[in-house]
Amino acid sequence: MKFLLIFILSFLSNLFLNAQNLDGAWQLIEYNGEEVTNREVIKVVQDHYFALGSRDLQTNAFLGAAGGEFVLKDNQLIENRDFDTYNASKIGEKRSYSIKWIGNKKIELSSPDEHKIWQKISIKTQDLDGNWVITGRQRNGEMKTMTPGDRRTIKILGGGRFQWVAFNSSTKQFYASGGGTYSAENGVYQENISFFSKDSDRVGAQLKFEYDIKNDQWHHSGQSTTGKPIYEIWSRYQEVYKK
Repeated sequence: MKFLLIFILSFLSNLFLNAQNLDGAWQLIEYNGEEVTNREVIKVVQDHYFALGSRDLQTNAFLGAAGGEFVLKDNQLIENRDFDTYNASKIGEKRSYSIKWIGNKKIELSSPDEHKIWQKISIKTQDLDGNWVITGRQRNGEMKTMTPGDRRTIKILGGGRFQWVAFNSSTKQFYASGGGTYSAENGVYQENISFFSKDSDRVGAQLKFEYDIKNDQWHHSGQSTTGKPIYEIWSRYQEVYKK
């Protein structure tokens, strides 16, 4: 009888956990018992993938980025990071956290050396929500296709937030990242930059592009920050990197 009760409680606990949706945008509000007030750390979660970026709130200086795939299993959040500017030696290693929901908008993640509380800041959904990887870019009027491998550029969007990252998961090299808020409506895609690893002076800039979804691919066009025309094709990450 006792075993049956434990089994039922465990089953219901897992059912409740899996019913919770991690997709969206999250902000780190507490780290190892201290309130996070000097920096902004935003995590975007979509399609069993996450990316986070951090900036100094006073100077807008880029502080770091990390991300990769994750799974939820038996009250555990298990990450496998593809990039990590804080500790590159952890790339490719599985990292487990116990996960506990605090209401519907906060989660508590705990490991032997870290304790974090994240708060969901938006569940807003838009046309381009998802995790994407670039697979085509127009050069000299001709579209050049790409086959992403260990080296890739991703862009993850959800909860009204976006982050793009260029990295090589095999060599553990990090090239660049940027992120902020975005809107995608009626074929117009606009980014509002909150952080950029290469130039903090770009923070606050607004970029506007055109978008279209064709054959489940994102066609992205407009002008770059230097005024040059761009035309890119982004494919869904899960389709390109099928298990």
